[in-house]
Amino acid sequence: MSTALEAALEAAITANVAAALAEDIGPGDATAALLDDAPEAAYLLCKEDCVVAGRPWFDACHRALDPDVRIDWHCEEGNRIAKGTVIATLAGRSRALVSAERASLNFLQTLSGTATITAQYVDAVRGTGARILDTRKTLPGLRLAQKYAVRMGGGVNHRLALFDAVMLKENHIRAFGSVTAAITQARALHPQLPLIVEVETLDELRQALASGCTRVLIDDFDAATRREAVRIAGAAPFDGRIPLEVSGGVDMATLRAIADDGVDCISIGALTKHVHAIDFSLKLGPPPSF
Repeated sequence: MSTALEAALEAAITANVAAALAEDIGPGDATAALLDDAPEAAYLLCKEDCVVAGRPWFDACHRALDPDVRIDWHCEEGNRIAKGTVIATLAGRSRALVSAERASLNFLQTLSGTATITAQYVDAVRGTGARILDTRKTLPGLRLAQKYAVRMGGGVNHRLALFDAVMLKENHIRAFGSVTAAITQARALHPQLPLIVEVETLDELRQALASGCTRVLIDDFDAATRREAVRIAGAAPFDGRIPLEVSGGVDMATLRAIADDGVDCISIGALTKHVHAIDFSLKLGPPPSF
């Protein structure tokens, strides 16, 4: 991860946590105020099989309310965890532990959900050479967090946003009249940025490959046309130099066949758009057994 991305991620964690705590606690936790603010222990229980992601957000929620809280993790980010596992123990002030509970679990359940589904897609294409990519179909305000979770699940990040790559899609190409014209303009204005081109026909594919873009997205090709696209991109004069990405019509039922056709990347909006939150529980007291 680049230094710039690390800095952006740290800033996102701080902003995400501040917003979540402000939303949940507001002027004060009325119920936590009933407790004696005494030293207390807690444990974090994973209640379904998953890939864990979101530890930095979980930790930041608790440390924002109790800088002296001790959090001992018994797993690493990206670890596959079995249902019923105690994955962390905490020691801190009772009020802070219960006040941070919901916000910290919200981050952990959401990001572990993203990492878990990503790992399932990665497992499904193992051995094919295809990489699983995310998209910009993320929860508002959690772009960096969810893309982090995709990496924890073994996936690869697509462009982060609209500023770090040029992606010419159907509407852009229509405005310029052709793939070649759109690429020429993009290269002139943004020569330093990666250039991804979406094509809808084999003729547009040849134009994109000949223009030397960074990656070609073949969108909603049927199986026969997709295989022909792979053949064209891998043969002279292109010789496989430009990766092919598939998007659209991808789910677990179609994934392996697409990967077996020889494409390089498969981008899947469902990784971040259709979130199944993982069930975790934070309970006061020592774990029942550890």
